[in-house]
Amino acid sequence: MKAPIKSTYRLMRKVSGFDPVIALRRARSLPRFLRDLARYDSAGDNWGFRIRVADLHPVLADFDANAGEASGHYFYQDLWAARKIFARRPNRHIDVGSRIDGFIAHLLAFMPVTVLDVRPLGSSVLGLTFVREDATDLAGISDESVDSLSSLHAVEHFGLGRYGDPVDPGAWYRALQAFQRVLANDGRLYLSVPVGRERVCFNAHRVFSPMRIRDCLKAL
Repeated sequence: MKAPIKSTYRLMRKVSGFDPVIALRRARSLPRFLRDLARYDSAGDNWGFRIRVADLHPVLADFDANAGEASGHYFYQDLWAARKIFARRPNRHIDVGSRIDGFIAHLLAFMPVTVLDVRPLGSSVLGLTFVREDATDLAGISDESVDSLSSLHAVEHFGLGRYGDPVDPGAWYRALQAFQRVLANDGRLYLSVPVGRERVCFNAHRVFSPMRIRDCLKAL
């Protein structure tokens, strides 16, 4: 797929929420679904699970799917940070904006976690203390008071309005300064952001050069 076509396809998919490639793949899988449905229905003994039209739930993308996805940067970053924290076993850990259903779930298996996020959380989990607030400045946390702090793939979103936060081009920088301010002596910061050619992909995220991140965290 040439670059202009790729860009148009990507933009259409993001704006409309419709992916024509996925729709085509599912349409191609429909005959197999219907064949399997007929085989099941004609098998005779249904072991108590009789097909009813009202209960049909066609899943058309899993016929050739893998067992799971043990790949990708989210998968490896979550394992990396969780293993580091597990080895260190801090008395308290605070997180800013990381994935609840990924990294935070890993941590909750062995320790309580406090999470700060501008978005609401509509559920409660044992061991998780959730604080809904704009974590750009960490105003409610004292200087040099946090021994263990993480923020995985969150800072690149700060100030772009994507998650209902105020538009603020400098929010990412203030967040990094706040991380340094609250971190205790000999504390640990576990941080990830996209790196590469610097740019803002409004309103999704920013991409940082590694040197910019290093220069903004000189105190560490």
